[in-house]
Amino acid sequence: MASVRTLDDARLLVAEPPDSNVLSRALADETRTVTAVSTVGTALDRLETESIDCLLTAQSLANEETGLDLCERVRKRTRDLPIVFAPADGDETLASAAVAADISAYVPRSSATDPAAADCRAAVERALADGRERRRLRDRTRQFDAIFADPETYAWVLEPDGTVRRANEAALAAIDATASDVVGRQLSALPWWQSIADGGAAIEDAIDQAAAGTVAHHELTRHRADGTGTEDGEADAIDESTTFEVTVRPVHDESGTVVSLLVRATDVTDRARLEHELRESEELHRVTLNNMTDTVLITDDDGAFTYVCPNVHFIFGYTDDEIHEMGTIDELLGPDLFDRENLEADGVLTNIECTATDRAGREHTLLVNVREVSIQGGTTLYSCRDITTRKRREEALTALHRTTRKLLYAETDREIADIVVDDATDVLDLEASAAYLFDTDENVLRPAASSPGMERIHGPARDHRASEDSIPGRVFVDGETRFFADVHDSMLLSNPETDLRSAAYVPIGDHGVFVAGSTESGSFNDVSRELTDLLAATTEAALDRLERERTLRERDRELKRQNRQLTRFNRINEIIRELDQALVRAETREEIEHAVCDRLTTADRFSFAWIGAVEAGSDRLEPRAQSDTLDGREYVDSVSLSLADASEPAVTTATDREATVVSNVADGLRDESWRSTALTCSYQSAMSVPLAYDEFSYGVVTVYADQPEAFDDMIQAVLAELGETIAAAIAAVERKHALLSDASTRLEFDVADGTFLFARLARRAKCTVSFDDGIRQSDDGASVFATVDGASPDVVAAVATDLVGVERAQVISNEGRADGADSETDTPDTDGSEAGGTIRVQLSRPVFALQLADHGIVLRGVEATPSSVRVVVDVPSSADVRESVDIVSKTFADADLRSKRTVERTSPRDFRSTLRERLTDRQLEVVQVAYYGGYFESPRDQSGEDVAAALEISPAAFYRHIRTAQRKLFDVVFSELGVPAALSDTG
Repeated sequence: MASVRTLDDARLLVAEPPDSNVLSRALADETRTVTAVSTVGTALDRLETESIDCLLTAQSLANEETGLDLCERVRKRTRDLPIVFAPADGDETLASAAVAADISAYVPRSSATDPAAADCRAAVERALADGRERRRLRDRTRQFDAIFADPETYAWVLEPDGTVRRANEAALAAIDATASDVVGRQLSALPWWQSIADGGAAIEDAIDQAAAGTVAHHELTRHRADGTGTEDGEADAIDESTTFEVTVRPVHDESGTVVSLLVRATDVTDRARLEHELRESEELHRVTLNNMTDTVLITDDDGAFTYVCPNVHFIFGYTDDEIHEMGTIDELLGPDLFDRENLEADGVLTNIECTATDRAGREHTLLVNVREVSIQGGTTLYSCRDITTRKRREEALTALHRTTRKLLYAETDREIADIVVDDATDVLDLEASAAYLFDTDENVLRPAASSPGMERIHGPARDHRASEDSIPGRVFVDGETRFFADVHDSMLLSNPETDLRSAAYVPIGDHGVFVAGSTESGSFNDVSRELTDLLAATTEAALDRLERERTLRERDRELKRQNRQLTRFNRINEIIRELDQALVRAETREEIEHAVCDRLTTADRFSFAWIGAVEAGSDRLEPRAQSDTLDGREYVDSVSLSLADASEPAVTTATDREATVVSNVADGLRDESWRSTALTCSYQSAMSVPLAYDEFSYGVVTVYADQPEAFDDMIQAVLAELGETIAAAIAAVERKHALLSDASTRLEFDVADGTFLFARLARRAKCTVSFDDGIRQSDDGASVFATVDGASPDVVAAVATDLVGVERAQVISNEGRADGADSETDTPDTDGSEAGGTIRVQLSRPVFALQLADHGIVLRGVEATPSSVRVVVDVPSSADVRESVDIVSKTFADADLRSKRTVERTSPRDFRSTLRERLTDRQLEVVQVAYYGGYFESPRDQSGEDVAAALEISPAAFYRHIRTAQRKLFDVVFSELGVPAALSDTG
């Protein structure tokens, strides 16, 4: 039936001669449409314009055309049209030609007029079937070619043994090859697989599987590290790290035999990457869910669990299976956790706080978020966060805050220790605590406070050395906190019998150590460690506050003391200023002494002051001046001032010439009689200082105060310096009197001091050295013009230069030299009978003449021989001769007064003083060198050039100085004679 229907539906084109319709008549009743033509051209036109299912042609056609020719021309146009060739006189040659023309069926006729209808029908049906198969194969071929030529896929057709039969353009382009380069080669050996680890072996394995009839799949990743080719320098165009899915599929023939293999390699890099990322994401979510602290639960509308997070044991201690066995969420979190209507209204409820009990019976505070969901039958999602630690930390911080407020008002270290130990139980939730404070004097940590729990489980706290012999000592020395899961593990544990297990030892800065613990091991987690450190830091801050406050109080006291001291210092400075002004204005020693006593007692500075001195030959201290107070006068008149009774401060100072301080007169009241007298006058402390200047004493000044301890170190130093200042002022006044006095006392001494400079010079030079005009002082030192007798001045100058105390010695004149002889070349007389001259000696400080002058004593002359020394000085008439003798005796080690006489001067400002005031130091030096050098002799011993050379100046400068000095000399002379200035200028 199928063939009839097929033939009925077929449209036939019959080609036969016009005078013979045998073929068309034979099939007229067998098919729906039969079109008859007689020529090749007409047949080709009909095929071009009409839809024909089958062509039936005879051999002989009109115009001597043949059916075979028609077949050949049709086949040039199409390979799919079924053709039935029915010649009337066929033979084997024609049959072979027809087959060569690719006809679909061959129907030889026994006669040209009567073909068998059945044979034609069968032939047409075979042709139609062949056409359908051709079209099917053609479509399959096109489909295969389309698939095979896919530019996104590498494809190969192989022999069953893996030899390449065909490769598509994509595969060839990937290795920059042609078909001839790869056909006939093993696929596993080609460059495609060279950069794939074990790529060739994987391909061979897949080929073997496919050759056995099984489809093989492999996923291979190809890497390209440097972009170079993988075989014979060929360029590798495959992207770096490209993943391919390789499929090797067997191709069977009709008998089921594998006749070829189809290999396809598809780039699945993106898919592989996505699959890898998906696997990583799944792994990440799995790890996250297993390790996060929040637990996720999903239930249905009835509260039954549909999902339990694998990390549920973190909070509840149960496995997910055990949670499922509970049945509903109410068994885990309790009923009435939230209002279902609120959840339906809002869709999510957050931060619901509840309490749950874990498998071990411990309570946990949870923060739960509830959300409506639709996941695999679940409708409600619970997210549970354990905030037990945070809650505990908040409570502990609140307790710590209360403790901190208490510490703000603590006033002692022990009070702070008590507060911290008492509150440690609430802050740390531990039963034992103690606080040790460091004793800096003993270098010991002493227990300042200890909780009852600590004493119960550990025993009474004891002292620990600040060393590494104990846990508290080491923690204090190292300054590092130590936490012990079990304190028995420490080799430094001082009490092995203790029930203490978990323990924390925290240094409290430089103040001590805080200790906390319990009888359970491992009690310190991160939060409790943090809280312990915070509590210790708070304690340290409180102790620091107390220390700062103590320091501030001490500093305040010190500032007050310094202010008081500064006030006293200002008062002392005021006294010093007033005394300095009084000393400058004073004209006599008596004025100085009275001014000192008055200033020291002005404005209640001191109660009483007086100055006393020991007269020469006297054995008691004589008052010279005192402040004008009745008590003071009575005191001085009442106490013993005898040097033999050296108990009174003034007498003690006069005796040993050292400052004497009595801080409290009442001490030893019965031992010394002066003390009761002083107390009667309300004198409670006293100080006496010597009035000494340049080792010469002018007496003592003694000051009394109406309170004990009135003379601190500063006042003692000020009064001691004041004693020197007063003595210097007295010496200055006496020097002034010496210069202005009309008369003076000349004293002559024999000096046996072998260390005296001029004694050493005369002894070593074996000559007499003398000078009569004293020593001249200048800005650069002191010098003297000395006369030499009995020796060459050159020799004496050389000897003087070697002496300590001489800066320089210079020959001015040489009297033993022959007239006109050069002083630098002539040799002095060997017997010394006429040797002599003048030298200038520059002296080093201190100069003995200036020491005498400080006390008003003027050196007039010195004469030194190898065996004796004579010194002549002038003492002002107002000065005490005995004191002056003492001064000279102190200046020279052994001085014996030989004579004393009065010397009158014409006026306070005599000729010598007037001339000295008018001449400059340089002019006086030039005149003296010229004078002693014989410049003014006739004939001159030295020329002006010689003197200038000795002075190391130019001749012009020498003559200028000489003329100026001479003019000033005559001015003074004429002024003394009463000659008018005009006359002196012209005459």
